Amino acid sequence: MSSHHDSSRRALRVMLAVALPALAPVTPALADGMLPETSVVIVYEDKGEATIHVRNSDPRPSLLHVTLQDIPEDAEPLLFVTPPVSRVEPGESQLVRFILRNARPLKTQRLKRVVFEGLRPKNKLEPGRATVSVNIRQNLPVILHPKGLVPNREPWKGLTWSVAGGELVVRNDTPYVVRMGQEVILLPSMTPVRVPAGYVLPGSRHALPLPEAARATTSVRLHPATVYGFAVESYDASLSVASD
Repeated sequence: MSSHHDSSRRALRVMLAVALPALAPVTPALADGMLPETSVVIVYEDKGEATIHVRNSDPRPSLLHVTLQDIPEDAEPLLFVTPPVSRVEPGESQLVRFILRNARPLKTQRLKRVVFEGLRPKNKLEPGRATVSVNIRQNLPVILHPKGLVPNREPWKGLTWSVAGGELVVRNDTPYVVRMGQEVILLPSMTPVRVPAGYVLPGSRHALPLPEAARATTSVRLHPATVYGFAVESYDASLSVASD
């Protein structure tokens, strides 16, 4: 019996000797603290540029990397940012400028995106400890607003919805970018349908397959967002007579 216990103890010591190195302490994942002061950037054409402060809330300095991105529907280079890369001390803010390029005048609002990413300098690791560093990206919309265009607080009311050829058609014949949830509800059947993106651009038209259960649709319930991305109460849009 004693021999059996000794054998078990030796086996346990071998198992611990193999397992313990794998249990070396690991620091928690570190997320960068680059925080833009607003949830959207609006560049007014009559001003020619816009600015935004980005604060480093992390206890260590970081490099702020700013990247402009085109949406699939609009690849025209309309902006540049400065500075694209900057060092930001803990608790400090960096002013980032969005400057319109010299181009033809804007006729409608245009949509781009900007990514703010904090890149932390490499640090020496403590012996026996592993460090995991996570760079969190802040991806914000950028709206370019034409000179002379009156701001519209409810641009989603300008969308037209219709049924044609077994499809649900949404058109935006206004000069405004409409931001909304990607799922709309067909009434009265309460059938959900997804639109291609969380926005409907000026001049765009989307035709979506109409489910059989929703052929008697009379209106569409959407979940719009303000220009700053804040959700508002749902909005029921009536179906209009299809023009094409």
